[in-house]
Amino acid sequence: MRVVYSPRYQIDIGPHVFPTRKYQLVYARLIELGVIQPSEVFEPEPAGWDELGLVHTAEYLAKMRDGTLSREELAELELPWSAAMVEGFRLMVGGTVQAGLIACGLGTQKLKETPGPVCHLGGGLHHAFPNHGEGFCPFNDVAVAARALQARGVERVAIIDLDVHHGNGTAFIFNPRVAPPPPDKGVLGARGASPPLAAAAGARLERGLSPPWDPDASVFTFSMHQQSNYPMWKPRGTFDIGLPGGTGDARYLRELGQALPKVMASEPQCVFYLAGADPYEDDQLGGLRLTQQGLRQRDRLVIETVRLAAVPLVVTLAGGYARRVEDTVAIHAATIEEAVNATLRST
Repeated sequence: MRVVYSPRYQIDIGPHVFPTRKYQLVYARLIELGVIQPSEVFEPEPAGWDELGLVHTAEYLAKMRDGTLSREELAELELPWSAAMVEGFRLMVGGTVQAGLIACGLGTQKLKETPGPVCHLGGGLHHAFPNHGEGFCPFNDVAVAARALQARGVERVAIIDLDVHHGNGTAFIFNPRVAPPPPDKGVLGARGASPPLAAAAGARLERGLSPPWDPDASVFTFSMHQQSNYPMWKPRGTFDIGLPGGTGDARYLRELGQALPKVMASEPQCVFYLAGADPYEDDQLGGLRLTQQGLRQRDRLVIETVRLAAVPLVVTLAGGYARRVEDTVAIHAATIEEAVNATLRST
């Protein structure tokens, strides 16, 4: 098994619904259970500013680096700025990039050939746009990793986003022309954002971007999420399924089983899987009402589908905000267990 993780992912963001300590807890739980061994874990380097520039605008990166985000931009990001916060998330982006390189056999590490997924105990920051951050996501790690792979010769990438929230930043990055403008003032923006904040966010979508903004056929984005949930404005990705609140295990798994063949028909050379824990029935920010067993079945379905297609797979954790952090940890740990099981089936 190949795992990317750093204890520095436990970023101090003060009292917050986003439990950054979950990363350390997941790692400790996996070691305790014997699911992974310390020797299988690679600690990443932070993504360079030039690497972040594969996706993000120079103006936005300068604001993040220098701490000059406006009050409105911080409200939309929903994180307090600090140099430590920026460095922690740069490191997490580097982790997803490294996981992608390892999965595709492009890493600098001298590894024996090992089938199966590469798991990043972090990442899945899908709300970050090219020129601003949203919803706890300063940088879009999966988008940066996809571009980093393409810069090294990987032609086609697929992103399977099963966080409870739509991957709005990812959809816009790869499909900007098909993204409609915000339908009304007050629709775009942070949870509970005021109309002025939303209007300002909409005006920023084009800042720093260079036309033409053609949809990128080389990156297939698939998001299956709760439709009546954050973000209110959901740019269209390649393939989106918005589910009603209270969907539950049976319908969710049925919809997913029907959708995955369409994703794999794009013939990706690498797949990124955002295995969010927040579709869980007791998540504070989600309402799809999946059980822990249903989430494990979800993970098994995705991982096995990609394995049978013999395509490199990177698993990221994405969101998880259960009332009991132990539940979030258990869900994420089960995801990694399913990845380990897939590795064993491949040997």
